Amino acid sequence: MAGYLGRLKNRFIAKLLTRFPKLLDRSAQKFSWTGDSTVPWTPVTKPLSASKVAIVTTAGVHLRSQKPFDMLDKMGDPTYRELPGESKKDEYTITHDYYDHTDAERDLNIVFPLDRLRELRDAGEIGSLSDVNYGFMGHIDGPHVDTLIKKTAPEVARKLKMAGVDVALLTPG
Repeated sequence: MAGYLGRLKNRFIAKLLTRFPKLLDRSAQKFSWTGDSTVPWTPVTKPLSASKVAIVTTAGVHLRSQKPFDMLDKMGDPTYRELPGESKKDEYTITHDYYDHTDAERDLNIVFPLDRLRELRDAGEIGSLSDVNYGFMGHIDGPHVDTLIKKTAPEVARKLKMAGVDVALLTPG
């Protein structure tokens, strides 16, 4: 019961902060952000029309058949889900209590623009789509930040590289 009430509280706060941006600004000022100025910028070296594109989202998107992200751990869930490029929108759901995803539930393309990328591919604007995209839950704190930075994010980066992905479109929740 306590876990359920905690999740309700988190969802209420997310909706409240969405509707009152000044509260969000004040809340963000109290947060301790993690940054890394050593991460290099890697410019795109080939035309998008010849590039393979993947989506990496932190919106908590996953297939309904996959294990949901852990919402009971207050530090978040640093794991990821592999999201097939040819899945249909109704095969997906969102498990994330730390943002208001009401609109994203109506149109998943807001946070996981797979349909828009398919349209760009079909129009020849991008070369191809990755067979696999990746979903994370974006609320990561405490010791899970280290897990994300040292384990899961590099693992996904290696998988994207092995798949020949040229461009990763990063979408937040």
